[in-house]
Amino acid sequence: MLFNSIEFAIFFPIVFLLYWFVFNKNIKARNIFLVVVSYVFYGWWDWRFLSLIVISSFVDYFVGLQLDKTDENRKRKYLLLISIFVNLGFLGFFKYFNFFIDNFAEAFTLLGMPFNKPTLNVLLPVGISFYTFQTMSYSIDVYRKKMTATKDLAAFFAYVSFFPQLVAGPIERAINLLPQFNEKKTFDYTQAADGMRQILWGFFKKIVIADNSAVYVKEIFQNYTDYSGSTLFLGAIFFAFQIYGDFSGYSDIAIGTARLFGFQLRQNFAFPYFSRDIAEFWRRWHISLSSWFKDYVYIPLGGSRVGKWKAIRNTFIIFIVSGFWHGANWTFIIWGALNAIYFLPIMLAKRNRKNIEVAAEGKLLPNLKEIFQIGTTFFLTIIAWVFFRAESVSKAFDYLKIMFSKTLFHATRVESTHEISQAISQTTLIGLIFFMLVFEWFNRSKQHGLEKLNDFHFVIRWSLYVFIALLIMFAGNFSRTEFIYFAF
Repeated sequence: MLFNSIEFAIFFPIVFLLYWFVFNKNIKARNIFLVVVSYVFYGWWDWRFLSLIVISSFVDYFVGLQLDKTDENRKRKYLLLISIFVNLGFLGFFKYFNFFIDNFAEAFTLLGMPFNKPTLNVLLPVGISFYTFQTMSYSIDVYRKKMTATKDLAAFFAYVSFFPQLVAGPIERAINLLPQFNEKKTFDYTQAADGMRQILWGFFKKIVIADNSAVYVKEIFQNYTDYSGSTLFLGAIFFAFQIYGDFSGYSDIAIGTARLFGFQLRQNFAFPYFSRDIAEFWRRWHISLSSWFKDYVYIPLGGSRVGKWKAIRNTFIIFIVSGFWHGANWTFIIWGALNAIYFLPIMLAKRNRKNIEVAAEGKLLPNLKEIFQIGTTFFLTIIAWVFFRAESVSKAFDYLKIMFSKTLFHATRVESTHEISQAISQTTLIGLIFFMLVFEWFNRSKQHGLEKLNDFHFVIRWSLYVFIALLIMFAGNFSRTEFIYFAF
């Protein structure tokens, strides 16, 4: 079920009212209710894949219980391997089977041994990369004795399947979210009001920024040989804001929705396009995934507290694995490797923890140095985004070759397709992106782009709410475009 759908507009108020007025009186009943509605939410896409969530939940629930019962290292390792095998087994089969078979067959063909590969139409379950990481992290944390296993089956199933963040995160840790399912909830108007502000901002970023950008991005990337370098550069910029508006918009809606039910989810985006270097960017972009890889892959490998060559190895591993997590295509692996190359000089110079605070802390505007740093980081980021968006590595290089040709300074008009005729103009879109950036700049130390509105006078605050709602209504693209990260 999409957040930007009629079905969700009907589903949400019904669930909200039943949650607070019927099921909130008993914690167990409330958690069972959340499991049921979460399964309805997910099953609306394809009910058959609910079995994967159920199996993953059962496996990690019982693995956790068994881990708590023994201190025998060998047995504990076997139990953890069961969790990892089941979760990564599902993920590997549904997400990467065709990728490995295709590359295996291609390798044999290059060696002069044609290989008749099996054909299997494997459908990728929505959100499998998110909920498998979420439930697997529970088993790892219990194994590491960072937390004790829960005996509450309903609470655990609700933790794994909680519908606001089920299909695209944030990827929550059990140590943060699971205890919240055992708390008595009382409706908090202040928290709910801020949650509504965050939802409004999330819909603005998704429907106005991301979905309008998507129209131009699709046309430019599909027909990049027909356009000049300047148009391709604009297409790369639009994609940067498409993926940001789409994914951070989803996170805002998810976090805001959870707050309406009395749950606190982690911030997933901290205004990453205001970053002054790539290290800061990755602390602010998809925070829940970056921290997951850091805690469960990078640090166990030794992180940067090892020899120089091992630190370089670990950096490439973490970024390439992160790239591969995003999709079964060499473009994502190149994207990850390119970000590793960006990151290495900062890490080797031990400057990767330099920009911890927000840009221009305590100031209205950044200074010239910060403007240059932000601009350079954003430029490097959009170069990497070309690989993320392109259909193949060769097309990504071709795109960049044309983009940086002498036509970079020659403007060409984007062809008027049916989709483009239904979208807002490029000029209007650029203006709305600037509008978004202004709001987010002044809220860059907050949790979302409208948080400071609560400090404004009632009339000003509500005037801006209405204005943003009108922008969504009249400038939004209501083609019900799926969120990009549903594919991951």
